[in-house]
Parts: sequence; structure tokens; C-alpha cells
Amino acid sequence: MKIEMNTIRKSFGSNDVLKDVTFSVQGGEICALLGENGAGKSTLMNILGGVVRMDSGSILIDDKEVQFETPVDSLEAGIAFIHQELNLINDLPVYENMFLGREIKRKRGILDLEQMYDKTVEIFERMNVKLDPNTMVRDLDASYKQIVEICRAMMMNASIIIMDEPTTSLTETEIERVFAMMRTLQENNVGIIFISHKLNEVKEICNRYIVLRDGILVSTGNVSDVTNKDLASYMVGFDVRTESLRRNNIQEKDKEVLRVERLTDNCHFKDIHFSIHAGEIVGITGLLGDGRSELFQAIFGANSYESGKIFLEGKEVTIKDTYHAIQEGIAYLPRNRKENAIIKDMNIIENASIVTWPMFSNRGIINTTRHEQLFNEQQEALRIKMDKMTDNITSLSGGNQQKVVLSKWLAANPKVLILDNPTQGVDVGAKEDIYDIILKLAEENIAIIVLSSEAQEIIRVCDRALVMYHGVIKGEVRDEMMNEQIIMSLATGGELGEEKGVYQQ
Repeated sequence: MKIEMNTIRKSFGSNDVLKDVTFSVQGGEICALLGENGAGKSTLMNILGGVVRMDSGSILIDDKEVQFETPVDSLEAGIAFIHQELNLINDLPVYENMFLGREIKRKRGILDLEQMYDKTVEIFERMNVKLDPNTMVRDLDASYKQIVEICRAMMMNASIIIMDEPTTSLTETEIERVFAMMRTLQENNVGIIFISHKLNEVKEICNRYIVLRDGILVSTGNVSDVTNKDLASYMVGFDVRTESLRRNNIQEKDKEVLRVERLTDNCHFKDIHFSIHAGEIVGITGLLGDGRSELFQAIFGANSYESGKIFLEGKEVTIKDTYHAIQEGIAYLPRNRKENAIIKDMNIIENASIVTWPMFSNRGIINTTRHEQLFNEQQEALRIKMDKMTDNITSLSGGNQQKVVLSKWLAANPKVLILDNPTQGVDVGAKEDIYDIILKLAEENIAIIVLSSEAQEIIRVCDRALVMYHGVIKGEVRDEMMNEQIIMSLATGGELGEEKGVYQQ
């Protein structure tokens, strides 16, 4: 199957989102669709998926022009769209999710559960998926939820699958699982349109690329012919820096801000001890199940712990809840922005000010003028691209949503800022902006903690890093010892001797 989109134009009011974009994909290839947030990628794919109607242009399938009025039209033509927000129901087993909206029924409308189960087994065997159809979806990790969505698409005989940032919330192990599935699809002559901001993944899994910038097709070609730097430059329109941002010869400051002694929850982490000083940028990294998010959620008061001590500026504290943590000067930007950080039904200023509502209120009346004044300052400092602050938060690109979330916590004037995967799901330009913000905040003597699965991110930005493995800190790396090989060795349970730059826990 071959799909061609020719001279596609689409405007929303006076905003020209797509300007004569021509694009094609065929069975057996994996084509990357790249561009900054707001470049027009989603609109182009929504047109192909029958969600949005184009203003002009044409769509051809195997040289025959087609019209998509609804998503059903696109699906019946063999195109499946796997969105970032997966359309699965946690409280149903896998095999029932496989037939959502297309349930097999017996006479009198009774569901034929046995036949749905058997057909799920068949497709799993065909796609070489080791998964019990009776498993409840809530018990699956993120990669297997992606795989269930892919198998649903194959059950509907999809010849082209659109995958919108499928690896955003996945660990390295989970990503490899999804990539293996994609290669199986490729072998079955299925074409894949792969939307991602992770250029290393594009180089690893894709054959071809297309880059949009401001609604215009600016580059297309074979992935093997370009570098990551080339792709990033095409996306933003200028050369993107790739050099290390780590500050050289940073002396440990005298002012200790956060110290943890023997912190344990008997499940996700145990016997944790570390110290962080004002103005430091400290990375915390590891692999799936390392416990770093659970550890810092406990420090922030979102989770409980069994034993151990937490000290802020030398004084022992018992964090009762998240509001108490905020009062003590701890801020936490959570991972998975869409689920845990933004409130989709609120506008930009409401999302940006919610943390400080109690601080800037009098007898329950919120001081909106003070909030707006503070947000205007934050908008300029963080370079948030937006129209009106009363627009819905979802009107912003992913990178600008992340900046709004960051502004929310900075408004609380924290002493310790915990950033859990701060660049997850943002484009290369926004990622560099966030790195600049991190460095600037550290210069203002805020203690910054960066939790990330990406070793390169930790190496590039942080002064030093703690590496976790199965809930314990295996070691600390800094200077020349802060490289991917040593970090991976520690993250997989390896041991290091008393080498320069490595502290053994």
C-alpha cells in the first residue's frame, strides 16, 4: 500500500498551519515525521486520520484519490492512528480492549467473549507477542499498552500505522520492546509514520524522514544520510548546540540545602543517603525499577517512607504532605506532564498559579492581580510562547506547557527544585530552553535535582550524578567518570573500585 498526500493546505482562522505539504509513505518502511511543537505534524496526521478536513490538496491510496470525512473512513482504508493518549480501558482485560467498538456478539446481543479471546490469541501469535489476553490493562506497563494498540490496528487489517510519540513515557527496556514490534510490522509490509522528538530513536528505527517547520516541508530524505545535528537544524531553522553544558570546576557550596539519611520505604528504595548544596545541579539516573521517582515523591510528601531522616538547611523535618513540602521550600515537577502536571480543563494562568493560590489569598479570596503580575514576569523569563493567558492550557505546545508547569513551581520560590524527566515529550528547541532555565536557576542558588533515564541528558547538564539500581544508590559520578559506560555499569548493578570521581555507597 502506498499513500500520497499532495499540496495539503490547512488554516485555522488566520493561522496557516499547513502550506502545500506533499508527503508519501508505503508499506514496509518506517518514516519519521519531525518538527517542533506547532510545526503542523499533528494537523497533517489528523487529516490523514480523517479527524480534520483539509482546505485543499489530495490524498491518494495506490494512485487512487480518496476522501476521508471521518476517522472511520480512514480506518476502513487501512490507516490506523495510535495517539499519544492510548484509547484503552484499564478496568477491562486485554482481549476485551482489543475489540472496543467492534465487539463480537452472539444472538440477542450477548458478547461472544470466547471468540474475542481466541482471535486475540491468534493475533498475538502472529505478531510474536508474549502476553496473556486475560491480563487486566491496568497491570500492563506502558510498552505493553502500546503493543496492545498496535495489535488492535493489525486486527483491523491496517496497512499504514501512525504512531504519535509512542516512546515518550517509556524506559529503555520498554522502548526496545516496542521497536522489536515495529520491526515485525515492517517485515509484514506494514508502513509506519513515526512522530518523535527523540532523534537517536529516529536514527535507530527509521528508514526515511520528513521535516516540517512552520507548516512548510523543509527537508526529506534517507535517515542514513543525515546526522542528529542535521535533523535538529532542519527542525528549528538554525544550528542547535550539542556541546556539554556542564559547568567546569564547580566548587561545592558551603550551604547544604537538603540531606537525606538512611531513608527507606521497604519497597521502592532503601538506606538512601545523600547531600545537595545550594546552586548545585545533581542528576539521579538508573533503569526501570530503580526507585528514583518514588524516592523523591516521598521526600516531597506525596508518598510515605518507613524510616530515615530528611534535613533542610541542617534542620530535621518530617514532611507530612505536599503542601507542607511547598511551605518548607521543596518543589516537584512530576514526570508525565499530561497525567500529573497540567489540569486540562483550566486555562494557562490557572495552571500557572494553582500552587500559590494559598500564598496569595486573603480570607479565601485569590489575589488574581498578584498572580497575573508574577506570571507575566515568569512568561518573559521562561520565554513562554502563547497568546492570551486565559487560553486553555492545551492550546500550547508540549514545550510551552512544560514551561508553564515550571513557572507554577518557581512562583513558590523553592530552595530545592526536583525535576522528574523535565524534557519528556518536548522538541529540541524547547529542550535547549529548559536546559538554559536549569542553569540560570542554579546560578540563583536553587538546588536542582534532575531525574532522568537519559544518561546523555544527565552528563550534559548536571554537575554530578547519583546512579540507582533496584532502590539503592550504587555510586556517585562526576568529572571524567561521568560517562555513559560507567553510568550504565552502575545502573545494571555493577561495582566500581575507589576510582577518582566515583564515590562508593
